[in-house]
Amino acid sequence: MRPVHVAGAAVQPFGKHPTLNAAELGHRAVKELLDRTGITPDAVDAGFGGSTYGGSLLTQRVLQRVGVSGQPVFTVENACASGASAVHLGWQAVASGTADVVIAFGAENLSAFGGGTLPLTTNDIEIEQGMVMPAAYAMRAQRYLHDFGATVDDLTAVSVKNRGNGALNPRAHFRREVTAQDVAASRPVADPLRLLHCCPNSDGAAAVLLCTEEVARALGTPSVRMRASVVRSGTFHTGYRDMTWPDITERAARAAYDMSGLMPGDLDLVELHDAFSIAEFLHAEALGIAERGKAHQALRDGEFDRDGRVAVSPSGGLMSRGHPVGATGATQICEAYWQLTGQAGDLQVADASVALTHVTGGGIFGVDNGACSVHILTSD
Repeated sequence: MRPVHVAGAAVQPFGKHPTLNAAELGHRAVKELLDRTGITPDAVDAGFGGSTYGGSLLTQRVLQRVGVSGQPVFTVENACASGASAVHLGWQAVASGTADVVIAFGAENLSAFGGGTLPLTTNDIEIEQGMVMPAAYAMRAQRYLHDFGATVDDLTAVSVKNRGNGALNPRAHFRREVTAQDVAASRPVADPLRLLHCCPNSDGAAAVLLCTEEVARALGTPSVRMRASVVRSGTFHTGYRDMTWPDITERAARAAYDMSGLMPGDLDLVELHDAFSIAEFLHAEALGIAERGKAHQALRDGEFDRDGRVAVSPSGGLMSRGHPVGATGATQICEAYWQLTGQAGDLQVADASVALTHVTGGGIFGVDNGACSVHILTSD
């Protein structure tokens, strides 16, 4: 397996773009990536695009507009992990030697749904009985508060921290700090979650350039090493489900640590799937950056702040940056790339050299999530 480098990143800022479909959003991110890196379309060996609602042949529609035509191109749907799964397939292509230069992106337009909860998989017994993601995370929150002594104020502290980080992010959907009082005054969604405990449905796109070390050196753009790229699916079972333990995250993270030779204590920053405030606690514990049942205490102690032991969602996370589903995983990698190359501006984590990104999603019967992807990147 050859070393794989990320040698460029671009994001179409998240928000509401009702007049821009997924293909246009993806095109803008990919064009910016080519402009930033100076890579020519004929130098691209393969392309991978991730989207949940972007439609058939999205990647072909995006890449043809920038002149990448005729090469192997793949459109990936893997729920919230779609963009990260596209990156994973691009990593495989470079690592295996079948490609030297790959474009991987994620793109999504959720404005088309007009608001409210997103439609989930049809013909699923739990979904047909009314299960939606806010309800699932509300149940997880209730169980966590009951079992580990956390409070609603701890959930609120996640929102306050991540909205504060996102206020500094020019790519974020929401760029305004909130107070605990703001969160408490926001409308109820699913007890104990209120509106500001939830991420927004967003539109946006992100693209990364994956390549060999030799190509990265020749380009001359800042680059980082992708030490691990992992995708896992949920383990199916119909028995008891522990709502406070995302097994899929733990398995993906363990595989990524094994692949990279790194451990949770080596991480300087983590961009995780905080679709709801409770998710920061659940996934922080499954990723190994907090003890089981102690993530809320780590947050209280400032360990997840941008200048803490490990910065969690310094970009603002899904809570503030937004969640255009298929684009989220690719965007996390862009944010990590900028952190590790010292280009994060006001978001910069001091002396950051190791970053982990994590995205998971897809509600189907019998598993905790349908797909999860974890990447570990280093500055050398």
